[in-house]
Amino acid sequence: MISYQRGLHFIFGKNFERATRIFDQGGVKRVSGQPSGRSIFQVVGESRKKEEYLCFPEHYCSCYSFFYDVINRGEELCCKHQLAARLAASTRKCVEVEVSDEELALLLSKL
Repeated sequence: MISYQRGLHFIFGKNFERATRIFDQGGVKRVSGQPSGRSIFQVVGESRKKEEYLCFPEHYCSCYSFFYDVINRGEELCCKHQLAARLAASTRKCVEVEVSDEELALLLSKL
């Protein structure tokens, strides 16, 4: 394992490995509203159901783990979906989806 990977694994634990799996499998979409350019990430879960979670990489994820491990228990800095979205954003390797601002607002209203 490369030294920076060890450091990230030390900081994020098991979530780092899981996030890299999601990222490597192309499980991250950036949904951008037009014409505003506002965006949110949709990140695929690892379960057999393949749920998609809405995610703001620095602040929020709609998954159970975010609320339980990050917010409620404070045991994690972020969830695997947030990490996967950060990896995708920083490498610019995510599926880009453009929708109208109205469609983006509808998507966000489901939060």
